[in-house]
Amino acid sequence: ASRAAFYVADDLPEPSTPGFDRACAERARELAEITGGGAFVLCTSNRAMRSIYNELVRSPGRHGPLLVQGEAPKHVLLERFRALGDAILVATMSFWEGVDVPGHALRLVVIDKIPFAVPTEPVVAARSAKIEAEGGNPFTQYAVPSAAITLKQGFGRLIRTRQDAGIVALLDRRAAKRGYGRQLLDSLPPARRVKTLEDARDFWQSLD
Repeated sequence: ASRAAFYVADDLPEPSTPGFDRACAERARELAEITGGGAFVLCTSNRAMRSIYNELVRSPGRHGPLLVQGEAPKHVLLERFRALGDAILVATMSFWEGVDVPGHALRLVVIDKIPFAVPTEPVVAARSAKIEAEGGNPFTQYAVPSAAITLKQGFGRLIRTRQDAGIVALLDRRAAKRGYGRQLLDSLPPARRVKTLEDARDFWQSLD
């Protein structure tokens, strides 16, 4: 609880708006400037990953070298990330779990959107249909709890040892503005909640 801060960007556009990826890239850059890089930018789709990566490439003043999933095998990217120490790695769901980067190399995890499952995926559609047939609400009973588990896994990339410290940022305003956001946020590990970039900077500077 004392080694991690959690930030929700409630001032960014809705995820469905055209300018969302650009706003995500800019906010990720601002957060990376606070921590001096060492960032995973985890995206909920390949399209978002490519878009946010391209925006970061064009963004002035970014901190640290940029890496992107797909430019090399996963283990090679992780080795580069660890060795560089100040890199920004833009990736998708395959980096949300089973990835271990303890130590100072990873000190910022930025998540673009609440990781809702794709409704048209066969398993998701079947489970949702079953809940609906039984008179339930697939969104509140399945979509939100599933997203909470996935979000928790993404959050878990940050703190791997007692010495680790850093910031997790969710750039989806729905977590702060929608009723289901409380359920999502309450499922996360304990961390100091910060509401502004200044608060995030103050937290980072307070770490020993």
